Amino acid sequence: MDREEALKLLHGNLQAENLLKHCYATEAVMRRLARERGEDEELWGLTGLLHDLDLETCGNDMAVHAETAARMLEERGAPAEMVDAVRMHNAEGLGLAERSTVLQHALASAETVTGFIVAAALVRPDKKLEGVKVSSLRKRMKEKAFARGARREVIAECEQAGFELDGFLALALEAMQGISDDLGL
Repeated sequence: MDREEALKLLHGNLQAENLLKHCYATEAVMRRLARERGEDEELWGLTGLLHDLDLETCGNDMAVHAETAARMLEERGAPAEMVDAVRMHNAEGLGLAERSTVLQHALASAETVTGFIVAAALVRPDKKLEGVKVSSLRKRMKEKAFARGARREVIAECEQAGFELDGFLALALEAMQGISDDLGL
């Protein structure tokens, strides 16, 4: 599957602008992480792009979310590594074992950190990613009330994917700043 085909699949299943932007942000972060690690950028990027493919289909039912997306990807002949990472990014909701591969940890931490970084941009007076700094993200990580939905323990899984936290935050922020116009931030 190439990016054009992936975008058709994504847009055929998601219409909500905020969900699409989340998928674009996750793709950008995953591509940047792949480059940093010398991994397959296309595989990692498309995994990020399509990870929430089923959110509107399953109505945010976390007991089926990601399993539906994984089956959709399997039916289209997606690589097993992608299918497993998509399924495992919601391992908790599906009652699955813990994530175990680098790609699974990278996806879970990347898709979670995107919401955290968006929240950090939105509390700024200009509501732009441009002025967000890694030091402020690190400080906000300690604030439990800030971006509650962005589970810190999942973001910290970046370490199991081979990234120390500050470096991971810097790469994710850089990736999102690179597509800030697409994100409206």
